[in-house]
Amino acid sequence: MGRYIVRRLLWVIVLLIAVSMLTFIIFYTFPSSDPAALRAGRNASPAVIAEIRHQLGLDRSLLWQYWHYMKGLIPVEVHTKGSFGLGWHGPDFGYSFQNQQPVKQQILDRLPATISLAAGAAVIWLVAGIGVGIISAVKSRSLLDRVTMGGALLAISAPVYWLGLVCLYLFSKDIGKVHIFDGANSYTGITNSFSHWFGSLLLPWLVLAASFAAFYARLLRANLIEVMGEDYIRTARAKGLPERRVILKHGLRSAITPIVTAAGLDIGILLGGAILTESVFNIPGIGRAAYDAIIHSDLPMIQGTVLFGAFFIVTANLVVDIVYAFLDPRVRYS
Repeated sequence: MGRYIVRRLLWVIVLLIAVSMLTFIIFYTFPSSDPAALRAGRNASPAVIAEIRHQLGLDRSLLWQYWHYMKGLIPVEVHTKGSFGLGWHGPDFGYSFQNQQPVKQQILDRLPATISLAAGAAVIWLVAGIGVGIISAVKSRSLLDRVTMGGALLAISAPVYWLGLVCLYLFSKDIGKVHIFDGANSYTGITNSFSHWFGSLLLPWLVLAASFAAFYARLLRANLIEVMGEDYIRTARAKGLPERRVILKHGLRSAITPIVTAAGLDIGILLGGAILTESVFNIPGIGRAAYDAIIHSDLPMIQGTVLFGAFFIVTANLVVDIVYAFLDPRVRYS
């Protein structure tokens, strides 16, 4: 297991380098607009734009720009002042084209909001999706099963941005018809006030979790119905085990492995930024930062958010592979 984890961690480094290269090629070679012109503002003279382009390093070759960027990502540097040694400075994602602030610090400042949004939504959709999936599988073809699966189909079909806007129109305290939840622009950090933090994220949690919970419920229902027909389930019942134990310990343990895979990927993606949800509810997270960076062609900020997202996704994959070994004893890593 230890050797497997080390190999996967080394592969993570290679994958992040590949992602950074692909992101650089896409946004630097095919830019939607000139970052220097955007920074200079309207009616800027060509001389001012050229000066800003020089300050940002955009007048250098693409190879030099990429090497300069990747050199900053390497957290270890060699210094020879007095004696040879290594210095640790942490990865540097460069400076934003728009405000000349460190990209890493801006991402870290927004990371708590994204973690709060992703973690809360994940708890809701896992509890709701697994619970509804188990009930629908046990009560297969019943009226309850048809109602829950029909509702799940509707939830999957509703886009997050549309559902968010509808919920704000109906239930927000500022513009809603029924004043239940806090509206957009209401997010506050958990360190400021837990109650305000919880209230500001409750509606975004529900909106973001709706489609995920519906998908997980349908996925678990299908897997659990298939598993409950296996021979070892009939053997467990023949031994006189309670039906609840047969379902939860024997059936659910085998049927939940696809849920673990989906949850790992989904949570990893959301930690990289839930762009639509954060934009609809104006939550200052990584997804909102990525959206603003794309609009303003802020290339260092785009690269930083993409690398953060890739890091969370590959890390989630690693965690899923490790969890597999505990859920399924047949899985072995060598």
